[in-house]
Amino acid sequence: MIEATTERIIAPARNILGSLRLPGDKSISHRYALLGALAHGKTWLTNFSTGADCASSLSCAAALGATVERLEDGSIEITGTDGHFRHAEAPLDCGNSGSTMRMLAGLLAPQRSAYTLTGDASLSRRPMERVRKPLAQMGADIHLTEGHAPMVIRGSELQGIDYTTPVPSAQVKSAVLFAGLQASGTTTVREAVRTRDHSELALRAFGAQLERTMESVTIAGGQQLHGIEAAVPGDISSAAFFLCAAALFPESNLVFEGLGLNPTRATLLDVLTALGAHIGVLNLEEKNGELVGTVQVNAPQDGLTGTTISGGLAAQLIDELPVLAAIAPYTKHGIRIRDAKELRVKESDRIALVAQNLRAMGAEVVEFDDGLDVPGNQPLHAAEIDSGGDHRIAMAFTIAALRARGATVIRGAESAAISFPEFFDLMDLVAER
Repeated sequence: MIEATTERIIAPARNILGSLRLPGDKSISHRYALLGALAHGKTWLTNFSTGADCASSLSCAAALGATVERLEDGSIEITGTDGHFRHAEAPLDCGNSGSTMRMLAGLLAPQRSAYTLTGDASLSRRPMERVRKPLAQMGADIHLTEGHAPMVIRGSELQGIDYTTPVPSAQVKSAVLFAGLQASGTTTVREAVRTRDHSELALRAFGAQLERTMESVTIAGGQQLHGIEAAVPGDISSAAFFLCAAALFPESNLVFEGLGLNPTRATLLDVLTALGAHIGVLNLEEKNGELVGTVQVNAPQDGLTGTTISGGLAAQLIDELPVLAAIAPYTKHGIRIRDAKELRVKESDRIALVAQNLRAMGAEVVEFDDGLDVPGNQPLHAAEIDSGGDHRIAMAFTIAALRARGATVIRGAESAAISFPEFFDLMDLVAER
């Protein structure tokens, strides 16, 4: 966690107007970096995520023997290790990135060496048993400290398994598939709620063959990956904050170019449409299996309505739930969130922090173990917001502050750099005051 030291003052806005091209999708950037490090040959990536989390994946790739170069035009060139990572002389620092640690565990477990994965204080509190357990079933030798990092991996020969994820998690699914790629036999991952499929698409882009059904993914071991050239689509999780901001102002008009529109990630567009926002999708095309397009958003003249988010929908929207909750007071009927207990074990307890900060801004909120009830038709006033060093909390309440009365202070604003260093500059660009 980044220590909360920087404050940012957010003045109310009159409107949201403009056009944006966002940095590369964080989830895709992680996977391209890690698979590029394992692959044979060179991988060349443009629009790679600028967030600190993805920089952690690149630094780990370099420590494992891949050559990582940042070219003058901003692109990333990775020369892979042809399937054989070298021994890391020092612990691999995953920073604040749970994605890096969990997916790297799957890549390292079949490698014939010993590795230690560490992270910052926030990452060291997040649950890692969920990834250790299936990898152990494959024969991996992995040790944790009371279920948390540091993670010590002693690479060994793995056997494919048929595994059903108890909690929907794209990171756990990815770790098992990455291990299965290097294991004996075949590996199948089953999930009751389909999670984002960036790993399946990335594996195919790098040359792996796998079989998919609605409930499962199967991969055969012993396949070699080959480097690719790819432009990373704009990050829709980063766009979420701007989409929600534009949905709050009746005269808004915001356009996103080159935005990733993967169906397992674009659920937010459906939710905003259900709330009454006008969403248009143009120029849709496929690149390395990922859908990319131009998105235009306009707010409804009579304001957003309200909705309930639960079940599989909550799992698909897990990263976007904080900002949806933050704008819920401005809707007519409020937003009800359930089945989102996973928010308790993110970079912070996001349920608790959302409730705390909404109350600080004058809203009534009912907090549940697995979610929140945020009634609508509640005006918000300026307050001091405690981000908890959590990037998504800092950005979510920046959006809430745009419609609040008075100037709001975001404490720990620098945490936004974990995923989106350009956030505040781009918000100033499109927010009319």
